[in-house]
Amino acid sequence: MRALILALSILAIVGSGHSARAGLSSTPRETLAPADTTTVTDEATQETEEQIGLTKAKRRSVQRGLTRLGFDTKVNGKFDESTRAAIARWQEEHGYPTTGFLNAAQHKVLTDAAAEARKSDRQDRRRAGRGTRYSRGVGGPIGAVGGAVRGVVGGVGGVVGGLFRR
Repeated sequence: MRALILALSILAIVGSGHSARAGLSSTPRETLAPADTTTVTDEATQETEEQIGLTKAKRRSVQRGLTRLGFDTKVNGKFDESTRAAIARWQEEHGYPTTGFLNAAQHKVLTDAAAEARKSDRQDRRRAGRGTRYSRGVGGPIGAVGGAVRGVVGGVGGVVGGLFRR
């Protein structure tokens, strides 16, 4: 087993030598650019929004995304006045014409931004959870009960053990 691990380690070192000689990549990476109003030519209207084909579930997803990005609206799958106002505020903040309707490009930017925010929120929750995992003292209610039982059983064991040592 050790020989296998050693052989794999040597192969990894030899293989990484080639990539080290290759140097830095000159190929540009694909990045998410902020919305540029000069590239978005078609204004969002009720017609462009209907062309997206948003189902009730997708409308809820848009509403959750708006809320996650700080544009609170009720998540009910219906684009009512509250949702239209939230979309308009989002459009204004991102430099789009404030129509309260989405087109395909805006929908993609909105859903991508919401997905990125969701990922960031998840990472923040994980980081926060790591710090508090061991700070509960006895480990919560189950740990407290277990500790109490251990103390009682250990105390009884000590008394009983002392009787039989004579």
